[in-house]
Parts: sequence; structure tokens; C-alpha cells
Amino acid sequence: MLQIGITGGIGSGKSIVCRIFSALGIPVYSADDRAKWLLNHDLTLKNAVTELLGSEAYLPNGSYNRAWVASQVFQNPPLLQKLNAIVHPRVSEDTQKWVEHNTNAPYLIKEAAIMAKAGQNNALAQVIVVYAPADLRVARVLQRDPQRSEKEVRDIIARQISDEERHKIADFIIYNDESQLLIPQVWGLHQLFKK
Repeated sequence: MLQIGITGGIGSGKSIVCRIFSALGIPVYSADDRAKWLLNHDLTLKNAVTELLGSEAYLPNGSYNRAWVASQVFQNPPLLQKLNAIVHPRVSEDTQKWVEHNTNAPYLIKEAAIMAKAGQNNALAQVIVVYAPADLRVARVLQRDPQRSEKEVRDIIARQISDEERHKIADFIIYNDESQLLIPQVWGLHQLFKK
């Protein structure tokens, strides 16, 4: 089964690119969305996170306290590594089940904010990077998430890998910088992958 990865920084447009692939009938697995779902619904994972971070990791209604957890782990890299060591294997298991349920598709798309080069400890055949310049990404995120400040968004961008590093893992780059149309770029890749 041909598996294609899609990545890009916050506000780059990964989600819209994935929606275009989905509209073309291609199954899309969003690792970040599934991780959020699992953190809220998988009892084993919830227990492991609570054991690591304490009861404040979940709100009284049982939902994942994302803002509090982020405030604890982003300034503490060893703690973030421990949290990732709990969450990532569970997401990998979930991904594998998803792949097994989608064997009739011509290819599959896996979307994640953090991704390794194709074939580097993953099942990806190719990696697509969605690119947009930082100022445009900031503007998009502020429009999408008005509760965030510009400083907060720029801090997130600064914590993510650089565009230069992301381009090193890219087999293909989709430019979502408002200078090129998205659909023709996605359509061209779709024609290539479905062969």
C-alpha cells in the first residue's frame, strides 16, 4: 500500500491540502487529530498520561487539559519526551489499524506536523511538504484562532522545525503562498500517485 506523508508548519495549509485529497477519494489519516481523540477517549492512554503528569492533565469533565499540559511540557524537554514516548506508540498502533482498513484505496495520505523523511523509520514512500511564508502562516492562524496572540503563534513557529529542515525531507513541495493555485498542484500529485 502506497503511503504518502503530508507535513508543514502551523498555518501552512496542511488541512486544506488534505481535504482536497479526501475530495478526490483518498483516505487521509490526521495523526494530530487522532492523537487528540485518543488522549480524550483511550482509557489506557489517559491513565498513562495521568500517571506521568498528575490529575491536572484532565479537566473535571474527563477531557484532556491541553493548555495546562502544554504549559508543563514545552518548557521541559525531558518531560515532553516522556509524554511523546507514551502518545506516539499508541498513535502508531492506531495508524496501522487504519491502514489495514483502507487497503482498497489507490494510496493513502498520512498528515502530521512532525514527520521524518520517507523510509526513515516509517512506511512512507514519499513526503509532501506544504509551504507558506511565516507572516502568511501567522495571519492565517490568528484568523482561525482569534484567542491566540501573534507572539504565541510566532513562538509556536519558532519551536517547530524550520522550513529549510522541512524542505530537506520533502519529495514534493506544495506552495500554499497565494501565488499558485492549490488544486492543480494536488491534482498533479494525485495523478502521479494513483498509477
